[in-house]
Amino acid sequence: MEKIKILVVDDESRMRKLVKDFLVRSNYEVLEAEDGEKALDIFFADNSIALIILDVMMPKMDGWQVCKEIRAYSKVPIIMLTARTDERDELQGFQLGVDEYIAKPFSPKILVARVEAVLRRTKGTSKDDVMTVGDIVLDKAAHIVTIGGNPVELSYKEFELLAYFMENRGIALSREVILNHVWNYDYFGDARTIDTHVKKLRSKMGEQGNYIKTIWGMGYKFDVDTQA
Repeated sequence: MEKIKILVVDDESRMRKLVKDFLVRSNYEVLEAEDGEKALDIFFADNSIALIILDVMMPKMDGWQVCKEIRAYSKVPIIMLTARTDERDELQGFQLGVDEYIAKPFSPKILVARVEAVLRRTKGTSKDDVMTVGDIVLDKAAHIVTIGGNPVELSYKEFELLAYFMENRGIALSREVILNHVWNYDYFGDARTIDTHVKKLRSKMGEQGNYIKTIWGMGYKFDVDTQA
């Protein structure tokens, strides 16, 4: 069976080796890049890369620029690594379509667990995973969402968030519950992260964005039976 391929991008050779060693132990194939320019060269030359682990602070081209370039062509899952913990940096990452955001220092075992969680959610699924609510059709296997027959471009995390809402239609969900399920791990950051994603998801869904109801002081509920 062919190994899943991951691109690790970091200008620190020791960090790349640490991450690579743990990923190889978990039976992944690892490609390495020491700067943003090389990362793009490798990524666009190899269409079998399943996930990118991307450092923010790098020479020649930083992680934000790399992310923008990749997102213009691909929705491959991206995990950002950074030594900076400013909330604005984290929000910027999510707005660019980053799927996970991990601050240094971190546990390599936790990083591998998050890699596995993201890849689990990107694997093919059965026909039963095509969900329809009103005019919204979400196909998990093809990773496609249409509204009224028109495709809707969503980031990986926005897609997962909508899928979770549709699966739990009519159920009040706290921000903490949403984060723990959609991000698939105990999230210790600011729960307002979910608000940023919901706002972007609503705007992309047009009128159907009103299906996502705000429950003040708690979280959200996906409900098509009542008006916003």
